[in-house]
Amino acid sequence: MEKKEGDRLIIDHTSYSTRLSRRFTSRKPYEPPVAGRIQSFIPGTVVELLVKTGDTVKEGDDVVILDAMKMKNRLKSHIEGKVVAVNVSSGDRVAKGAVLVEIA
Repeated sequence: MEKKEGDRLIIDHTSYSTRLSRRFTSRKPYEPPVAGRIQSFIPGTVVELLVKTGDTVKEGDDVVILDAMKMKNRLKSHIEGKVVAVNVSSGDRVAKGAVLVEIA
């Protein structure tokens, strides 16, 4: 059982002293992904676009293949809908959080 008391954290009857760094307390809050936007979760290179504007996709369909850290990652659609925008091309380098494809 976890219980937080001030600067102490108690886990299974063991007490730990904690101190949050300024870097930790000033970090950007988590923003959940928007269902209709396929975003890069890590910096990388677009290897292949599997859709084009106007295509219909189902939830779970592969949309983009992104090469990051020597791995090919298949980014999937979170919703069923129509591709309204493709914001990248094969070979483009993208930053973390870049919107690659938009689905409505």
